[in-house]
Amino acid sequence: MAKQPPVIQKILDEAGNVYKSIMGKKQPKLEMPLRSLSNVTYDPKDGFFELKGQKKSRTLTASTVKTFAQTLRMMLLSKELVKTDDIATKREAYYVSKNWGDARFIEQPESDAVMDDIEAMLMVNREQMGFTPEEKGGEIAGAITVIETDPETKKEIKHDCTKFVSGAYSIPSSVEDLHFETKANFILAIETAGMFQRLVKHKYWRNANCVLISLGGVPTRATRRFIRRLSDEMKIPVYAFTDGDPYGWLNIYRTLKVGSGNAAHINKYFCVPNAKFFGITAKDIIDYKLPTHPLKDVDVKRVKDGMKNDPFVQHYKEWQQALNDIVALKKRAEQQALAAFGLNFVITDYLPQKLENPKTWLP
Repeated sequence: MAKQPPVIQKILDEAGNVYKSIMGKKQPKLEMPLRSLSNVTYDPKDGFFELKGQKKSRTLTASTVKTFAQTLRMMLLSKELVKTDDIATKREAYYVSKNWGDARFIEQPESDAVMDDIEAMLMVNREQMGFTPEEKGGEIAGAITVIETDPETKKEIKHDCTKFVSGAYSIPSSVEDLHFETKANFILAIETAGMFQRLVKHKYWRNANCVLISLGGVPTRATRRFIRRLSDEMKIPVYAFTDGDPYGWLNIYRTLKVGSGNAAHINKYFCVPNAKFFGITAKDIIDYKLPTHPLKDVDVKRVKDGMKNDPFVQHYKEWQQALNDIVALKKRAEQQALAAFGLNFVITDYLPQKLENPKTWLP
């Protein structure tokens, strides 16, 4: 008998346990890690959020029968996808459930949550389960050639990211089979598409000898994995450049660097522990006299939650100070605020000055 793919074997093992419980006239249950910040720890030596060990159980009862059935049906769908070497987007998986009778999902957030639970239960990533994300990956420009292999001809295809006249190389949903050629000095991960486009338009990467990557907000898993592999394999540092607000720091940068509580079971693959943050900080807002917007109530709440619950923030006094500073300032600033001093001030002054002064960076 041929050996099953690891994901299929894990699904069969879980399904077998459910079957044994039923045949033994016991209530079947499915056990999975609790996916939240309260169940993660952060050790800078490891560099990412790790699970503490708290778990939750989904036991078959009258009140949980629908969710239990949905979980089993989603596992079956995953098994068929892997078996047939097929894929389904998260949106497609939601629509497939419309054929599941009473077990169908009413809204996609329900199916996404069940998919995440199964991922954590099996300790794999959803791409290994045959599910691909809807969101678009990041974009790349600059001093790098990305190499992939044509699955039909088996020939190498090289994408020289210095050659795009307009546009950029888009990171695919799976990056494990990609290879790289680069002599870049660093990777610059940029929050907004607008700032990325400005740096690409004026070929900032040429003088700085760097790789520019557009995060497009909170970076997708594929984007984080791409940056991690590129940084590790090519031995080059990663610098993050986001807006000067709690969202840019605690959602975008923190997720890039150490991962999230929701996906702690796979953070070690989808984070960039060696990333450094150098803009825009609360100190930059003051030093550069940047135009600002009032800090929102949701920003203050995000800071309070970070101080209270985020192991990453609790570990670094530098981040605690930065967060306190912006709350005291009651202001936030966007990357594009640098344009107040000239459209290309970011290229001629801001980025060079930040690169020359590591003392202004945050961990």
